[in-house]
Amino acid sequence: MSKKSKRYTAEFKRDAVALVHSSSETVTEAAREIGVGPEGLRNWVNQDKTDRGGRADKAEREELARLRRKVREMEQTIEVLGKATAFFANRKTK
Repeated sequence: MSKKSKRYTAEFKRDAVALVHSSSETVTEAAREIGVGPEGLRNWVNQDKTDRGGRADKAEREELARLRRKVREMEQTIEVLGKATAFFANRKTK
């Protein structure tokens, strides 16, 4: 039993990508709604980003900045905990 892949027109792909960008649905939900595989739709969305020069939209840039701040905070916390662990480990041996 062989699977025959479907071919979609460029217009269909553009409309599908536009649906993902304009709605609050996830790629998986949008794919289910229009009857395509989620990985295929995700590939189209990624290709669209590449074609547009990979520019991140404002929401993506804000999310990236938020995540970078969170990583810095966690790194600082880990550093403090490491120093505290070393301090208390040295106190026990004295």
